[in-house]
Amino acid sequence: MNPKERIEQLMARAKSLNPPQTLKLAAAEFGSRVTFATSLGEEDQVIVDMIAAHAPGIEIFTLDTGRLFQESYDLMAKNQQKYGRQNFKIYYPDTKAVEEMVKARGINLFYESVDNRKLCCGVRKVEPLRRALANVDAWITGLRRDQSLTRTDAQVFEWDEPNQKIKINPLLDWSLQQVRDYIKQHNLDVNPLHAQGFVSIGCAPCTRAIKTGEDIRAGRWWWEQPESKECGLHDNPKFRRTSSPGGTASLPERPKD
Repeated sequence: MNPKERIEQLMARAKSLNPPQTLKLAAAEFGSRVTFATSLGEEDQVIVDMIAAHAPGIEIFTLDTGRLFQESYDLMAKNQQKYGRQNFKIYYPDTKAVEEMVKARGINLFYESVDNRKLCCGVRKVEPLRRALANVDAWITGLRRDQSLTRTDAQVFEWDEPNQKIKINPLLDWSLQQVRDYIKQHNLDVNPLHAQGFVSIGCAPCTRAIKTGEDIRAGRWWWEQPESKECGLHDNPKFRRTSSPGGTASLPERPKD
């Protein structure tokens, strides 16, 4: 069966399933060849808890880019303590690739152009992700449709062309309120930065709190246009840019305390 046919069958079976049931379906369909990539956001904490309760055989991993907030490391440690260290794998970028990138383009290269920022994301996130996915057929994410312009046409089961894997998005149609209701109901640990206005949390230099009325992804790479705001882990060719804006951007203003 080719991937398209398999996805169509899975979509048909998942039509009436809730997120825990979707995770159980993924575990039954792929066994040890499915994994969950957590970025430690609110959605991901929900999925970690659902996996522990409904599909404990699914492996969980996260990417440590080397430039995360301390609060993210603290949450990572809490997860390891609560769910078991053996259930969490941590992948790191290739040291030589980081050293060469920083030597050639500077420590804060990502502020200078979209191309530089995507290079940094490629080295620190995309390449480690490919290693993490090397021996699986499918991966699970915490994507929600209303998170970003680039995610509006996503599906619960879809083909991930760059990684040549099936991607599973069990919370795709959930609202942020549904995510937070689950967190409250199950008393889950979350990153304390969420309470300070950080909705989407990535690397420290590239994440700020959002203001009232701003899009929930406005705090990620806030100096770029909305269609650029993906790191490459969830690349949507419909919104892909082929080049960066002309010239070099001035250093973005960081949010004030």
